[in-house]
Amino acid sequence: MSKMSDMAATVEELRTAAAAINDAANWLAEMFSGVGDVEAAAPVEPALTLEQVRAVLADKSRQGHTAEIRSLLQKYGAAKLSQINPAHYKALLADAEVLTDGK
Repeated sequence: MSKMSDMAATVEELRTAAAAINDAANWLAEMFSGVGDVEAAAPVEPALTLEQVRAVLADKSRQGHTAEIRSLLQKYGAAKLSQINPAHYKALLADAEVLTDGK
């Protein structure tokens, strides 16, 4: 029975290797299928940092929008800026930009 176990283990290893080779081939095909499209792609926008968002919100606060800034932070589920998920920075800044027009 041990020869059958060895054979089953070998077959399973071959299947695993075949799946890995297939995944690698798919990845390579995906990476090189759009080589000409790289130049046409839009440039990637750099991620906003905590410091950049803090600077904008501090400026809005100095303009007299402190209460509105607090409300925006609460809207994004935080009591302070450092608690906000960086994925929400862009939306938060978009909301803050409206504050100048509203006053």
